Amino acid sequence: MIGFVNLFKAAGPTSARVVSRVRRIYAIYGGDRKIAAGHLGTLDPQAAGVLPVAIGKATRLISLLEDQRKGYAFTLVLGRSTTTQDASGETVEERAVPSNWPRLLSEALPRFVGKLAQVPPMYSAAHHQGRRLYELAREGKSVERKSRQVTIYGLTLLGVELPHTARLRVACSEGTYVRTLCDELGAAIGVPAHMGALVREGSGPFVLYEALTIEEIARAPERALIAPEHIIPLPTIVLDLRGSADFRAGRVVPLPQGATARHVFVRDESRMLVGVGEALGTLLAPRKVFV
Repeated sequence: MIGFVNLFKAAGPTSARVVSRVRRIYAIYGGDRKIAAGHLGTLDPQAAGVLPVAIGKATRLISLLEDQRKGYAFTLVLGRSTTTQDASGETVEERAVPSNWPRLLSEALPRFVGKLAQVPPMYSAAHHQGRRLYELAREGKSVERKSRQVTIYGLTLLGVELPHTARLRVACSEGTYVRTLCDELGAAIGVPAHMGALVREGSGPFVLYEALTIEEIARAPERALIAPEHIIPLPTIVLDLRGSADFRAGRVVPLPQGATARHVFVRDESRMLVGVGEALGTLLAPRKVFV
């Protein structure tokens, strides 16, 4: 079994927990207790939205996903900063919010579009010396973190909710922390701030309006599974019986005519996906083989 699932994660459970539930659904459906499953980018427990999941041998294709851009809708709450940079943390600082904050926020937004240096928050899944940062944070520890370059492609103010909450939408690169962006937006207008609600609207080719709940996936797991060709834009070639046998054995085979891309999905005569190959002149070299 191989494919991707566009899962809608509700607010509350961890990403690992819902992926485990999806894995069990496909383990039962495919009759394979050891089937693999992995998500494409952690979504915080309190956040909801798109959580793409690779099923079976599709976990080996994650590195081929070139489009890792993310899209979020979120609320920015001014007047209070927290230890976690979201509503679940303990208060770090509180301060009165000026009445002209909507204008100040609108004027600050353009400064956050483009390439930015972000320091991962302590309450995050980033690693430090083999441990997750949130594990260290829960022990009361704080360690030095290196800044990472992220890209904000677009940042839009959707509306304001008095007294001091704003609704925004952001399109950003993989690895962007929206919680940290909220903290930085508050600092830009001179008040403490934290992230309220967060919904991931898109992750690469996976979009919110096509996402399925756990219950919907469980009712029809075969319909929820998306073929790799629909997610990763590689052409597909078909090898004959001998060619596919050689390819499965890890041997280089002649490249069929008409294959112009560097990497291609390879299927056998029965149209079963057998792997990913790389074109080397007139030859096709196995790069990922699904035995």
